[in-house]
Amino acid sequence: MKLQKLLSLTRQAVEDYQLIEEGDKIAVGISGGKDSLVLLLALSNLRKFYPKHFQLIGITVDLNYGPFDTSKISKLCQSLNVPYYVVNTKISDIVNTKSKPCSLCAKLRKGALNQKALELDCNKVAFAHHADDLIETMLLSLLYEGRFHSCSPLTFWSHTKLTLIRPLIYLKETDITGFVNQNPLPVLANPCPYEGHTKRTYVKSMLQQLNKDIPGCKNRLLRAILNGNFEDWPLPLLKRI
Repeated sequence: MKLQKLLSLTRQAVEDYQLIEEGDKIAVGISGGKDSLVLLLALSNLRKFYPKHFQLIGITVDLNYGPFDTSKISKLCQSLNVPYYVVNTKISDIVNTKSKPCSLCAKLRKGALNQKALELDCNKVAFAHHADDLIETMLLSLLYEGRFHSCSPLTFWSHTKLTLIRPLIYLKETDITGFVNQNPLPVLANPCPYEGHTKRTYVKSMLQQLNKDIPGCKNRLLRAILNGNFEDWPLPLLKRI
């Protein structure tokens, strides 16, 4: 995927769901994975020509799972003129004692990111969830909760006064992988010991098999989500996919 397509799909999501407003100061959650780095690159390039002016801050939450060298990410942020901060935590020590570590880790990680974003006077936080993430979340919700739902492109958290945005919801994971293959980024290996052994991993594998057996089903599932009229989703100005 070319940079032009990346920016086009990102801008479409931003405009369809009014994710960015004039004067926003957005904290980009940078895990070090390919998705978050592509989000950082997309928003930093969008900032150059988007009619609504906004600022970016890069934030990485270090879970303390071992060596985690963010120096190359820091250099990337510097080249993009994006201030960058690393939040050191002891989250690994906490979640390793729990029977359900993944959900607790996500909650603590989000809390650490939000706290830093508030300290830096940000009013929005950007996560790198893409179309495949939306579909997988919907399947997890159906299979384990018995309801049809998925993560919203825009969510206001009343307890923090922060707004969460997801500008990559129109990008497929294959789009992001293709972009990274053509544009090398300082992707870090996920240090989490539970990586590859989660319910989401199972659903991802199931979804891949479904799309092989029923070609195009992922696109139809995404369309069902975008047309789902969920209560906590903003109304889109225009659905383009």
